[in-house]
Amino acid sequence: MTDFEQWKALQIRRPGDVPPGTPLSWQADRASEHAMRVWDASLPADFPHPVERGTAQDSVAELALRESIRRDVENGRGTRLHTALELGATWAEVAAALDISPEDARALLRQWADGQHHLYVSDQERGKEKPLGFTPDQHAAVIALTERSDDERRTAQ
Repeated sequence: MTDFEQWKALQIRRPGDVPPGTPLSWQADRASEHAMRVWDASLPADFPHPVERGTAQDSVAELALRESIRRDVENGRGTRLHTALELGATWAEVAAALDISPEDARALLRQWADGQHHLYVSDQERGKEKPLGFTPDQHAAVIALTERSDDERRTAQ
């Protein structure tokens, strides 16, 4: 059975039922399938075309999948913001893309970087051989990005 077939066979009742790393497109497709069945359940009994009527289980699965998608998107904001800055975007550009102020964008990056550093420290304390997250030096380098002016681009290295 392929990864995709395993994914399609999973029962999703909670966001945690979605395996880490599941592509957003897979999650969105499944959420749409459940949503369509839920919508079809509202059609009149004498609807002239064949439909697959949804159940409470479809409704629950749709909710769980949409929550998983929301969390994945939210959790990836810091990574995407960091990448944009590293590739040469300015604070003004990333702030506009997020529809927030440059200062709020800086705060978002700091919060994300602090979380990555906390992950690294926690993994080290647990004795993990290859800790995830940011080392102190990596953390400091990301925090240094917040010192750029709103229109300053990354200098070539």
